[in-house]
Amino acid sequence: QLQLVESGGGLVQPGGSLRLSCAASGFTLDYYTIGWFRQAPGKEREGVGCISSSGGRTNYADSVKGRFTISRDNMNHTVYLQMNTLKPEDTAIYYCAAGSSCRRGSYEYWGQGTQVTVSS
Repeated sequence: QLQLVESGGGLVQPGGSLRLSCAASGFTLDYYTIGWFRQAPGKEREGVGCISSSGGRTNYADSVKGRFTISRDNMNHTVYLQMNTLKPEDTAIYYCAAGSSCRRGSYEYWGQGTQVTVSS
């Protein structure tokens, strides 16, 4: 079964940090663009950012620029989302997805998501 698995979510205080991981099961994600998305209660899923297969190019949503960093370790077949200076409005379920480009419709595989809660 081909799937992505996110991990690293949890409860953190405002201003804190978390690092999410995205790994693949049944295939290798080394050749895919990986995107991170999030969905807050009552809101639509939104893009957080993405990273090219080589790791040489990243894009971020304006709401997370300067606070979040996407990186990848193709030797360990894992993609990371480092989240710093977290705000309560970052609370959401975070998903990773694998596709051929950063365009939203290009993602083929999705994870089940991991909950991130930012609260004091």
